[in-house]
Amino acid sequence: MSNYEVGIIGAGIHGASVAHHLGRAGVTTALFERETPAAGPTGRSSAVCRAGYTNPFLARMARESIELLGRFGEAIDGADAGFVRTGMLYVHRAEDAGPGLDELLANLEALGVAVAESRPEDHPELRVEPGERLVWEPGAGHADPVGATRGLVDDARRHGVAVHAHTAIAELTPRAAGGARLRTAEGDVHEVERLLIAAGPWTGPLLRSIGVDLPLIVERHVVATFGWGDAPRVPYVLGDVRGGYYLKPEGQEQFGLGSLLAEPQADPDDYVETVAGDESLALVEPAIRRVPGLADAEPAGGWGSLYDVSPDWQPVIGPVADGIHVSAGTSGHGFKLAPALGRRIADLLVGADPDPGLAQFSPERFATGSTLAAGFGAARILG
Repeated sequence: MSNYEVGIIGAGIHGASVAHHLGRAGVTTALFERETPAAGPTGRSSAVCRAGYTNPFLARMARESIELLGRFGEAIDGADAGFVRTGMLYVHRAEDAGPGLDELLANLEALGVAVAESRPEDHPELRVEPGERLVWEPGAGHADPVGATRGLVDDARRHGVAVHAHTAIAELTPRAAGGARLRTAEGDVHEVERLLIAAGPWTGPLLRSIGVDLPLIVERHVVATFGWGDAPRVPYVLGDVRGGYYLKPEGQEQFGLGSLLAEPQADPDDYVETVAGDESLALVEPAIRRVPGLADAEPAGGWGSLYDVSPDWQPVIGPVADGIHVSAGTSGHGFKLAPALGRRIADLLVGADPDPGLAQFSPERFATGSTLAAGFGAARILG
């Protein structure tokens, strides 16, 4: 039987980041992953990196994460997060464009997030409706989710974290003294003084096994890919609030489209991993209305992935039992927040003056009615 100060279930980007920060802090830590790092939804993330959040704490986490991803090789001993700074253009509806948007832009600037309004005539590739406003975030871009996650896991391992890949947790038992006893599918037993469950779509079942039922659901989201063909290339990330989609360049020859809206629920152990033609069409039609030249783009497939979603589309972070914590429900925001958020969660686990901004994401908020605002209208994924 092994003993650790902290155990983490799940080696997606969130578990990897927390392990990285705990390892560097010298905390005896074990990271358990049923497959390999980033093998779940993290590896299928579009990995869009932008800090234009309506929630100030999340905006700060995203800004700090982008800064880290931009110097990842220097900070993480030569690892490559594949970060590409393209900028991101948000197209806001007329109903978003009042004082609320002005206040948001001022708040983001105060947090150190560079944002500025852009004129429709500066983007002749777009069809902009009367009253809509364009916001440009020059520091945004996208990264390689697998490279970033593996870089963090490798760094954690170098700093003493025990990484147990291909290790499913078969039984989770709370300890009387706090923390948990973990039994793996192979029968090995590990005791941890504090446990973090960061298992993405599989977090809910693990929590229910110890009598904790959080209102988390799993949704299937797709990314439909297209070759540029004769279409004019859009070199930046585009977030179209009215259209309910985002566009992201995929290398030099393709782009991807994903939804900003809620999608059907799914079974994380049995879902369709490919994209159907009607799903691609549902995403490209509003994109063509916004960028008419995309009518000449060529379908190139895509993939299905999973989001673990909370009722207010905001993360769920905090204790659920004595010495047992959760980090879940990131609702499509996960990758871009994790590098910086991981340090705050690591501090929370070891009781090292946790950032007061974390308190708003407590799992208890659903029972007390303290849910959080998110996004613009139905485009909840914009945060």
